[in-house]
Amino acid sequence: MACETRTTCPYCGVGCGVIASVDDAGTVSVRGDPEHPANFGRLCSKGSALAETLDLDGRLLFPEIHGRRVGWDEALDLVAERFATTITEHGPDSVAFYVSGQLLTEDYYVANKLMKGFIGSANIDTNSRLCMASSVAGHRRAFGSDTVPGTYEDLELADLVVLVGSNLAWCHPVLYQRLAAAKASRPTMKVVVIDPRRTATSDIADLHLAIRPNGDVALFNGLLTHLAETDRIDQAFVGAHTTGFSESLIAASRLSMAELSEATGLSGMLIRQFFWLFAGTERVVTCYSQGVNQSSVGTDKVNAIINCHLATGRIGRPGMGPFSLTGQPNAMGGREVGGLANMLAAHMAIENADHRDRVQRFWASPQIAERPGLKAVEMFDAVADGRIKALWIMSTNPVVSMPDADRVKAAIAACPFVVVSDMQGNTDTAKLAHVLLPATGWGEKSGTVTNSERRISRQRPFLAAPGDARPDWWHISEVARRMGFTCAFDFASPAEIFAEHAALSAFENTGARDFDIGAFASITEDEYADLRPFQWPQTAAGATAERFFANGRFYHPDGKARFVPVQAASAAPQEGFILNTGRVRDHWHTMTRTGKSARLSAHLAEPYCEINPHDAAEHQIGHADLVKITGHGGHSVLVRALLTDRQARGSLFVPMHWSDETAASARVDSLVPSLADPVSGQPALKQARASIARYAATFQGFLVTRNRPAELPFAYWAIATTEAGYRLELAGEHPVGGFETWLGRSLGLSQDVDIVSYGDPASGDSRILVFQGARLLAGLFVSGSPVAVSRQWAVDQLVADHGDFLMRSRLIAGRPGGDQPDRGAIVCSCFSVGANEIRHAVSNGCRSVDAIGQMLGAGSNCGSCRPEIRRIIDAQPLLAAE
Repeated sequence: MACETRTTCPYCGVGCGVIASVDDAGTVSVRGDPEHPANFGRLCSKGSALAETLDLDGRLLFPEIHGRRVGWDEALDLVAERFATTITEHGPDSVAFYVSGQLLTEDYYVANKLMKGFIGSANIDTNSRLCMASSVAGHRRAFGSDTVPGTYEDLELADLVVLVGSNLAWCHPVLYQRLAAAKASRPTMKVVVIDPRRTATSDIADLHLAIRPNGDVALFNGLLTHLAETDRIDQAFVGAHTTGFSESLIAASRLSMAELSEATGLSGMLIRQFFWLFAGTERVVTCYSQGVNQSSVGTDKVNAIINCHLATGRIGRPGMGPFSLTGQPNAMGGREVGGLANMLAAHMAIENADHRDRVQRFWASPQIAERPGLKAVEMFDAVADGRIKALWIMSTNPVVSMPDADRVKAAIAACPFVVVSDMQGNTDTAKLAHVLLPATGWGEKSGTVTNSERRISRQRPFLAAPGDARPDWWHISEVARRMGFTCAFDFASPAEIFAEHAALSAFENTGARDFDIGAFASITEDEYADLRPFQWPQTAAGATAERFFANGRFYHPDGKARFVPVQAASAAPQEGFILNTGRVRDHWHTMTRTGKSARLSAHLAEPYCEINPHDAAEHQIGHADLVKITGHGGHSVLVRALLTDRQARGSLFVPMHWSDETAASARVDSLVPSLADPVSGQPALKQARASIARYAATFQGFLVTRNRPAELPFAYWAIATTEAGYRLELAGEHPVGGFETWLGRSLGLSQDVDIVSYGDPASGDSRILVFQGARLLAGLFVSGSPVAVSRQWAVDQLVADHGDFLMRSRLIAGRPGGDQPDRGAIVCSCFSVGANEIRHAVSNGCRSVDAIGQMLGAGSNCGSCRPEIRRIIDAQPLLAAE
């Protein structure tokens, strides 16, 4: 009989509830939790595939020192000794922690406590700096606290939802489905998408504003001016509950409509349409994400949006308010415990002497950090110039995700002492560590996470920790004890840590701080085990708040919100393209988890660059050509060109997921300079400049194989997991000795294999198939241009029976016979449905996305593929006419 555990998804900030089932054979399956108020049973493609990511391939199972397996005592003693010695010799600011929104709140709390209260430095920052620091800064400037005012329900209650810099359909799919369902049931609801790209989210938009990059401040300043000119300001709310309106309006009113059109790249007609829609709709929610945050003016963008909601009083009431969509599963929990270098625990301010004193007294710590520490970009600058001499990296991969990534890589490699705590021992960052500490992962960890609507949920273990893996809070506590801080870190369980975290939130909190979960300060182990999802605040006195600020009470000392005057920066003309980086639908961060799933790897199996067809033509780039993109410092990547009119002219889009483990040269953040927002310190990952050129390869190839090749001596390669092995795209120069020799060497082929090959010297086409009995071990297809082979069909041949020699001849051709199905490129990852299957269903009368879902299942689960299905349906009549 299966054992079921209620837990929480480890991906984005939506925080979906998951029910994990383990049967008697140990097989894990997952489904959405219908009782969890974030998702009500829905899961996206990534969440649905969680059970496929739990294998031990690449797992770090034991502590290591310089690649040598050691016991925990030896590893922890060394970490404690090196950190203590470095502090003694160079001071507390010579060490740093770089942590992660993947950590649980309990892990985060202990790390922050050790660094700020006992080491005495604020040099702890997090990869959450890369995704939502500008939202934090904007909240604190406007509200006096890092408070998210609303709830997910507000997206369903609103009459107008404005999505700014958010590809909700791909990056927060369950929220997208909630919004799409609400719009379908209430067609009068309007959706506006503000994004330079026409993303999948635009599928439900009534209005898409293809704004010029960084044009958001100008647009929302123009909106504020319009609201004032059309008498839409809530004078009573502004007068009683805010300050700074006049100054902000003056700053906002400096652009004429012609100048506004130039700054935003939008026509006056589209601008006016948006302004009238916003002005005339009372219930408005403005959601924003990385397109706002990841900018050199990200904080100003946030405040320009908030200014418009304060001006109209549309905040904190059902169906209205600004809403920051958090990227990571526990970036919010990290903010609550002070995991950022410029914050204290429990939403207290490091620059406030009373707050510092309060936290130090609560912790009974020997000292407290007195000034903000180094933010992420600053931290790695300090590693590079030698100020940071001991660095502990937890559950993140900065060699891939940080801007100026090659410089970050060199800095870590040169740092005198580097500790990495992680699940995987083969990440680009783990390879640079002096000490590796094996951490538990999803399904093994116990703790809490907080989602974008302030809802705290439990992650519960349902698997035993493999090898010697231990939770991060245990790593940190053990090191703290060895540094002499035994009593303060004598935690026996995450429940004890959560109780202390809750108690600190309530300590001397008379209502002047928003974050208060004092109701759980005395939580027992049993109560913690059974803890249901809840929204903060939950005070010891029983006070709760579903939404904030409807009563006009804010957290600045005078109780009023602040309008923040912001000005649109004038953009000087620059050479080259604007390089925009971001996420794809089915992968997460650097693919250390999602890359294990064949389903998730099938939709987009190699790194690519979206480019407008007109720009491509000007640069002699054809569809599926390889392109070299060169950016900051002359660094370059090699990726596949994807020509699409969804991409605006003058801009390129390249996903950030591929690392040196998954591609030859695709770490796109190496092209991005370390430019950061001056207020938040968040890197500008969406506004780098780059050039692009077609890459002429001697050959291009496609390989399916049961085993990962030991060597890949090619300028271009990209590898993805399949059900029975791997698929690889290859290009560059011919290998020494020829392809057959390379295959035998890199795959370690034995003498008893059968090799079937074909070559055409005139065209440069060749095929090499390797069989062992009736099994296909490897199939290599090579051409002088992009290989014309049905990829998904070729992948499927790794699990097919090839005892029939006719089947082998079809494989040589690289395509199925007329009597064999060819799914085509995968569109729906949840049900592994291909484009050819959808086209066939359309030709048989399925003329809607819902009809496709009923016949094939595609689009009926997470819904992220529905825009792509709709495009296939819309294109079918044209195909039929041809």
